[in-house]
Amino acid sequence: MEFNLLHMVLLFGTGICAGFINTVAAGGSLLALPMLIFLTSDSTLANGTNRIAIFFQNVSAIMGFRRKGVSDFRYGILLAGPAVIGAFIGARIATDIKDAAFNLILAVVMITMLILTLINPTARLKDRLESRDKRSTIIAMAVFFFIGIYGGFIQAGVGLLIITALRLLTGMDLVRTNAIKVLVIFFYTVVALGIFIWEKQVDWTLGVTLAMGNATGAWIGSHWAVEKGEKWIKVVLVATVLVFATNLALEPFNLDIKSLLGLG
Repeated sequence: MEFNLLHMVLLFGTGICAGFINTVAAGGSLLALPMLIFLTSDSTLANGTNRIAIFFQNVSAIMGFRRKGVSDFRYGILLAGPAVIGAFIGARIATDIKDAAFNLILAVVMITMLILTLINPTARLKDRLESRDKRSTIIAMAVFFFIGIYGGFIQAGVGLLIITALRLLTGMDLVRTNAIKVLVIFFYTVVALGIFIWEKQVDWTLGVTLAMGNATGAWIGSHWAVEKGEKWIKVVLVATVLVFATNLALEPFNLDIKSLLGLG
């Protein structure tokens, strides 16, 4: 498919939304991936291309959180180690999967993220005291190995998994959880992106365009999250879920949308 200015504008705008959502909540890739698939008609290429944006988005978000004085580098590195190993496995699987299977998995992921958010497994932990003893840290490292596999494979919705895991295991507030989240994702994305590049499953033009949008959204999101706090992050989580549900509901009408936008 030949890409034009309209495609780039759509992708950049999607990147801003995805970067913002990924930073203050989770699930931005559930917007970016369908847009990339929409433009490329190649799910594996879209999955790999999305990692360029994820990489730069998290660089921007980390810088934003650190500037605001919110970071926990030592604990983040402990969790990033097993996540990197898992991501290597997940990305290898992703480069070999067929498009039809990937699209089906993406649809299931969107529905699952909707259910998880509606159930809100972290709500009961609102008043829990933070606890990061040796036992909880070891369990968290094991959990993050499997989160890494998932993130290396599909990425979409991994932020919600990380937020849920950290809240359940440590009782950490959402602002600090998000700071650790972007650090872990940054490290395992380096590995996943490297595998997709090696397999030639990256479109650099689309990836850089999306990355510029993601980095912009992430920078805005990292400052907004710290200034607005936990209450407003929850609002974004709910809004994000509504976007996911709408996007999934419109999936059967993609051809009509393309015609209306002149993209078909």
